Amino acid sequence: MPHDRKRLVVLGLDGLPLTLAKKLAASGRLPNLDRLLAIDVASIEAELPELSPVNWTSFLTAAGPGRHGIFGFVGIDPASYRLGPVDASAIAAPTLMERATAAGLVAKMVNIPCAAPVTPLNGAIIAGFPETDFDRAVYPPELAQNLRLAGYRIEADTSLGAADFDGLARSLRATLASRRAALEMLWAGGDFDLFMLVATETDRLFHFFFPAVAHSEHQLHGAVLDLLADWDKLIGLVLDRYEALPGPKRFIALADHGFVELETEFDLNVWLASKGLLKTQPGAADEYDARIVPHHTAAFALDPGRIYINIKERFARGVFHEHVAERLANELRDELLTVTHEGKPVFEAIHLRGEIYSGPQVRRAPDVVCVPRQGISLTAKYNRTELTGHYGRFGCHSPFDALWCDSEAARPARTSDAGAVVAAYFNLPEPKEQAWISSAS
Repeated sequence: MPHDRKRLVVLGLDGLPLTLAKKLAASGRLPNLDRLLAIDVASIEAELPELSPVNWTSFLTAAGPGRHGIFGFVGIDPASYRLGPVDASAIAAPTLMERATAAGLVAKMVNIPCAAPVTPLNGAIIAGFPETDFDRAVYPPELAQNLRLAGYRIEADTSLGAADFDGLARSLRATLASRRAALEMLWAGGDFDLFMLVATETDRLFHFFFPAVAHSEHQLHGAVLDLLADWDKLIGLVLDRYEALPGPKRFIALADHGFVELETEFDLNVWLASKGLLKTQPGAADEYDARIVPHHTAAFALDPGRIYINIKERFARGVFHEHVAERLANELRDELLTVTHEGKPVFEAIHLRGEIYSGPQVRRAPDVVCVPRQGISLTAKYNRTELTGHYGRFGCHSPFDALWCDSEAARPARTSDAGAVVAAYFNLPEPKEQAWISSAS
């Protein structure tokens, strides 16, 4: 193993809040999580919206959404008003992997969410959710073939959700085994400068079984801890490998957002429709079948709290000019802040895009970004009629309390700042800003 290079190992623990991590470590069942928390621990905030594509991209570009241009899993075509998935080809800022390659460094990356289609780099990468195609998810191509032969699973089957804990647990154990296999393949020989592995199993578990994780009296709590013990072994494997590396070296662990127990979902499109601001044609086939009637729509929303005003300068059949839209955005903020659920405010904050984003991609940002009170999950479905309710999930994202751990005790404020810590460690040159590109919002 080469001794003349400094290495950085990054362990991503998707959706893991610091408060819950400490509670789980105190159970005595997760000794490697306890090891990790003993290194140096703090919390960071997620960039908004508090979604994985936004925040893993923010970390991997060391930039906020106003620079990298990713605001969610789904975007809307400004000409057709159709919704569609957003993938890594829409990232408008260079990634740490690209910058490392340009600097002659080797990066090896395992299960990186929202990183497909992957592009060539000096090293290897395995993209994660939501990609399912190995040809788009893996570089180099020969690694894809090895992963197929090993039975590698990119993502767990969560289709039955909370209805089948045993099935979800089996599927999550299979993805954990896949992460271990990929770690063994890519770590061999220590030929890397940057190594990153993301474990997404916590996010999947928390969405459907957060009460069982958080409450020791829950009937599934013991079974959940048994599953997390397998997850803990992966943490231990990474820590053992890191500790065996020669110096100089650095270890970072982080989550992309926090998590809390779900109180209710709140659908912004139902709210906008109730105010006469959104008009859709009936008969939506699914939650993404927007069927927006543009000439009768002032505003519409996308998950998980993004409101877009139907602006002439942005959308093919917009109804407002920008100066009118600014007034409407302020009116929306004022009214949303008065909305309550069971006597308590629904929203912690309502931001206008210029208040929280900066950079050349701000024109792609939502006009209004809603931050819910803890425990409320904001949705924006196109086939719902109920403003609030439960739809099979029992945990939801939070922008707060995301885990951060660093062997050199840096204290970044947000996920984008955490990425800047990595860039600074390798003295990567600052990238040039890219101009605004017109694509799906």
